[in-house]
Amino acid sequence: MNAWIGIAAAAVAGFAIGGVWYGPLFGKMWMAARGIDPDCAKDDTNMPLLFGTAFLLNLWMAFMLVHLFGTYDAEVAPHYKLVIAGIAAVGFVIPAMGVNYLFSRLTLKLFAIDAGYWVVNFLAMGLILGWLH
Repeated sequence: MNAWIGIAAAAVAGFAIGGVWYGPLFGKMWMAARGIDPDCAKDDTNMPLLFGTAFLLNLWMAFMLVHLFGTYDAEVAPHYKLVIAGIAAVGFVIPAMGVNYLFSRLTLKLFAIDAGYWVVNFLAMGLILGWLH
């Protein structure tokens, strides 16, 4: 049961970080880099579906991190969970994104915004799961 509390808390944190990251911190820059008109951004988008799916994907990532931690023979110390989550982001998520961004010919600025989010998200999840799991 304690694992589920950690997973839920990590997912909420990832979702909240996304709200701040793509809102007040980098929202305008991200929209400009993506070519999204802020006035038209919500016109034809099913926002409950969009945000609900984003939350479920954060939940899935937190769940997968817990399973990744479980692949170690011994109980992983909390600070190592932070490191493992960072390695997952920097070693797998960011390079995979980079390949897609290269072939999609997306800008370095957009890549930096999106990659930065994933690093912060995974580190937050690792930190929370280190405390609660």
